[in-house]
Amino acid sequence: MTDNVITLPRGGYLVDTPAGYIQFGSPPETIKDTMSMEKDVPGILVLPFFMFNWLKGISVGEIEFPLYYNFFLRKKKTVILCREDQFQSMKRVLQEALFGPEKLDIVNDYTNSGSTLPVPDLKKEMNFFRNNLKLSDLVSFGIFKDNRFTIKGVTVSIAEGGDYEVHHGSELIAVVPGDIEYKPKYKIGERLSEPYVPPIFGVTCLGPSHGFDPDENTSGFIIWLDHQGLMVDPPVDSTEWLESSNVNPKLIDSIILTHCHADHDAGTFQKILEEGKVKVYATETVMMSFLRKYSQLSGVEISYLMKLFKFHPVKIGTPVFIHNARFDFFYTLHSIPTLGFKMEFQDQSFVYSSDHNNDPQLHKRLLDEGVISRERYEELSNFPWDSKVIYHESGIAPLHTPIRYLNSLPPDLQKRIVVYHIAKKDFPEKTDLTLATFGMEHTLYFMATPPRFEDANRILAVLRHLDFLHGLPVEKAQEFLNIVEEEHYTKGDVIIRKGSRGDKFFIIYSGNVSVHSGGLEEKKLYGTYDYFGEVALVTEGNRAADVVAETDVTVYTVERNKFLNFIVGTDFEQTLHRLARIRSSETWNLLSLNPFFQSCTSSQKTWLESIFIPMERKGAGTLLREGKPIDFIYLIREGEVEVRKDGKIISRLERGDLIGSLQKVHRGEASSYTFSHPGPVSLYAMKAEDIYNFVESNPGMLMKQISFFLKNQ
Repeated sequence: MTDNVITLPRGGYLVDTPAGYIQFGSPPETIKDTMSMEKDVPGILVLPFFMFNWLKGISVGEIEFPLYYNFFLRKKKTVILCREDQFQSMKRVLQEALFGPEKLDIVNDYTNSGSTLPVPDLKKEMNFFRNNLKLSDLVSFGIFKDNRFTIKGVTVSIAEGGDYEVHHGSELIAVVPGDIEYKPKYKIGERLSEPYVPPIFGVTCLGPSHGFDPDENTSGFIIWLDHQGLMVDPPVDSTEWLESSNVNPKLIDSIILTHCHADHDAGTFQKILEEGKVKVYATETVMMSFLRKYSQLSGVEISYLMKLFKFHPVKIGTPVFIHNARFDFFYTLHSIPTLGFKMEFQDQSFVYSSDHNNDPQLHKRLLDEGVISRERYEELSNFPWDSKVIYHESGIAPLHTPIRYLNSLPPDLQKRIVVYHIAKKDFPEKTDLTLATFGMEHTLYFMATPPRFEDANRILAVLRHLDFLHGLPVEKAQEFLNIVEEEHYTKGDVIIRKGSRGDKFFIIYSGNVSVHSGGLEEKKLYGTYDYFGEVALVTEGNRAADVVAETDVTVYTVERNKFLNFIVGTDFEQTLHRLARIRSSETWNLLSLNPFFQSCTSSQKTWLESIFIPMERKGAGTLLREGKPIDFIYLIREGEVEVRKDGKIISRLERGDLIGSLQKVHRGEASSYTFSHPGPVSLYAMKAEDIYNFVESNPGMLMKQISFFLKNQ
């Protein structure tokens, strides 16, 4: 990389040329980096070869906001340089994001159970905001021919290795890496001194502002309900934000996706790829728009993307119940299909406007001009202002509610409104409104009557997060409630002492513990929903390690005999017996050594340990053959393995390396390579069926391996 290439703080690169700034790669929110540049936001952007980074779960070709900024604020077109195969894909992405679905019929998003709710003509509303704009008004495309494109005397070319070269005439201006890195950048507020314990009802703002505010995080929030989290429009880097704030991301198992603008959907796949399968709530219209957009960015078909999460379609007119709360959804007034909702939980009520212009003057104008019907006008006029908590967006008209309108409401109503999606500088000084403030320390807590059976709900939520106990019959869940005990430890307490008799099984409800065992090469930490203490129970041996409370800890415990009786005949019984035979410092070290498995959570590593089969191969031999089915994948303990393609050695693998492909096992495809060992080799083998089950429950690991493989070819 040459000296005059600027590495942007959030990723991507900038080159100053006679044609103006040229930006290479555009991860989410890089516009916040370039807005402060001397020559403002670039008017020329170059799409990277891979537009989606599965390791991070984000698009690195996010050009929506540079395009909006250049057109609406600078009155200029944006030029996109891309390969021919990217041209149609990016056009479809921008169509979906800027103008919504080309074919729109939301009738199926409404309940057919006799509801009298009007079905709005969203196409008319969207056309009003579109104001006859065409995609060609906002953007023009330059397509590489023979790996070159010239604009205003500046030539961008793709070198043989994939890097970019920038010439002005015969002068080489810059060499830019072809691989676009992404660097998370966000504010977290104050890190909590202890791991977060969710309340009965609260709201945490992950970002209070909009996509053009360089000083604040972009919009997104968490609703805490019955001690569990529901994320609404997760902003980019939500997971890193939570971990940096001392919040275990496992506490959040669901997402509401309201619409498909980049400042609302950019972090969705990051959450989806985390661990386990999260549930996503949206109408079919919003969900399919999101999938079409990210299918084009990632190059992965929609049917396969849908396997990565659990989709719960919502119907307008029919309530949805999430974490014991009732949600009623509605379509807002916006430029693309967008959902808001009202929520009722115990004796509390909450409404989220989502992106929506709630200005009555605009509603009357739309009615008078025939854009909306009388029924739609009445629906917009009857916004649920009676809710006890109102989370309302504001921003630039006509797409958003003007802050002057919210500030004109009666003072007693203003006191119930938290304003969101607005920069601090635009918030009025004299007001009874509350400006949303990010940070766990600014979580809003609301008094709510505890649900009936609150303790039982907490225990069953823990049980539900143990992967090997999914699908337990009701009588087993009832049995668990009768045998479990709650225990508390303070920071520094020794929970298990090495050499003592194994008398309990432990599941962590809150807090962190560390395992101290000889031979560990890195610290072994467990957190919420992880379990420990099982080996001594199934082997009847003594404890093999000390377990110490790293923080204040709440655990659920089950006495040994009750626990062994509880797991008889379950998959968990077999899992624990396998773990007892295999789990050691070495297995943990190997998983931590492997550059791909390093990203696994402690729960995922435990799962993998449970399917390890020790295997010793003496002398030379072959583990997998090119073109043949994959019965096992392997992790090398000792020895060397050669990788061949068409008979030629292309690589050599050693301790900690993985042999085989999670993707090919999941798809039932043959091996693309031959893996052979010229001498003795020691391995941990994993059966294809066990890997398939692991991937089904942790689909993010599959996509990350694909990205890791492509990145390291």
